Amino acid sequence: MALTQPVVVTRNGRERTVMISVEEYYRLKQRDRRVMALEDFTDEDIAALEETRAPEAAKAFDNELKSS
Repeated sequence: MALTQPVVVTRNGRERTVMISVEEYYRLKQRDRRVMALEDFTDEDIAALEETRAPEAAKAFDNELKSS
């Protein structure tokens, strides 16, 4: 099953591990190491990033951004 979709393994009702195909693992690993420069982004990419907003639920973490 993990060859076609992620499989979540639970322990005591809590998600503990996710099994994925080796191809997906290497794809994610390669992507993690990729460094992009500003020149790599299209104008559409930059516009989409500028329009992105955090979900309302993220406001619960605003206090972590404020200095003491």
